Amino acid sequence: MENSLRKGQLIKWIDDRGFGFIQPTDGSPEVFLHISQIKDATRRPQTDDTIYYYVVVEKDGKVRADNAFILGARIKSNSTFDSKSRPISTFPVWELLLLSILPLTGSIHVALTMANPLPLIVYLVMSLITFAVYADDKARAKRGGWRTSEKTLHLCEFAGGWLGAFVAQRRLRHKISKKSYQQVFWAISSIHMVFWFDWLFLGKTLSKAFIDVISSR
Repeated sequence: MENSLRKGQLIKWIDDRGFGFIQPTDGSPEVFLHISQIKDATRRPQTDDTIYYYVVVEKDGKVRADNAFILGARIKSNSTFDSKSRPISTFPVWELLLLSILPLTGSIHVALTMANPLPLIVYLVMSLITFAVYADDKARAKRGGWRTSEKTLHLCEFAGGWLGAFVAQRRLRHKISKKSYQQVFWAISSIHMVFWFDWLFLGKTLSKAFIDVISSR
């Protein structure tokens, strides 16, 4: 399939799941579009938008839109739109380090002073599991398959995988454009940060109360 810029109309868009389908102007079959492939947009896609895009054929033969933009809703740029030119993205290493200081310090403190490595193990294992769940959900979104529920993703984050979720969001460009999702994610992250700040510096008052609540359930 020739890799040339194409045009179509967005005939279906499921905003809470971040994907939809384009009807090409040449009458060819519908093309799958994921929110992660829309570049430099000033707003989220809407039904009936005119979409310019490139085509990618997956290994299973399914066709999806790539490097797309919305007509009339694109950030103005002096650069020419090119299928081979991708925005240079840098992983926020320092941000990850800052986020991980408290939970890792607290977990190491518990391991050394109480001979209990469980918090450290939980953070590591759950972060790996959560990253894998994010990656699977991203792959499902590209295929147009059945998605992992947001409740499941948030549960993995709350259970200790929020650092893995942060890495997955930035590395995979997944779940970062939906504000309501990000609000819940950062609320979960804040709970973990406050827990460890209290454990290390405030006499564990809030932490013990939180543990008692969890244990009583």
